[in-house]
Amino acid sequence: MGVFLIFWLGFEFVIDHSQMRHKSLSGLLAHKRREWMLSFAERELRMFDEGILSGLQAGTGFMGTISVFAIGGCFALLNSTDVVLSIFANLEVISVDIRGSWQVKIIGLTFIFVYSFFKFAWAYRLFNYCGILMGAVRMPGKALPEEIRKQALLAAEMNITASKHFTAGIRGIFFGFAFLGWLIGPYVLIGSTLCVAFVLFRRQFLSKARKILLDASLT
Repeated sequence: MGVFLIFWLGFEFVIDHSQMRHKSLSGLLAHKRREWMLSFAERELRMFDEGILSGLQAGTGFMGTISVFAIGGCFALLNSTDVVLSIFANLEVISVDIRGSWQVKIIGLTFIFVYSFFKFAWAYRLFNYCGILMGAVRMPGKALPEEIRKQALLAAEMNITASKHFTAGIRGIFFGFAFLGWLIGPYVLIGSTLCVAFVLFRRQFLSKARKILLDASLT
């Protein structure tokens, strides 16, 4: 369990708080979000930008719904503890110690999905705030360029903050899948945690998507 928490919290620190955050996929995309808002401020027709923001909100709402379903599944497992334990008892690869141990593990999994749900719910709200800030950006020629730029960057920072919470929710779901390894045993939990951490690290620092953004920033 300690390995699981170290990798989850450590990965979050690297992506959100360390100097490496500027080189990650999320960090590079944050720069593009600022460029988006600055371009948005120069346009008089802004329906396209509203469509992008609506898409971000829709994706966030969808993942929040998925989290609710996952939480419901965890409660269903708690209510079916006897049935599940009787099934696992016939599988030699899965060791079920006691009823209480199983319930503690499922409760831990529930908390992970609850964490993700709150992250998605807050991200959805922040995207709403971003929409309000975008609406407050003055049209070109209606205010001083410095004032328009300041308003656009304010909307960009709100958008970036929302994306960080959305990413944290996604990360929670990924590590929730890793946590499932604990249902089999501690060594499986360590293996599944390492696999998930490797996948997330690769996507942030070694993926083709990051290379595309990196090449675009150099041109």
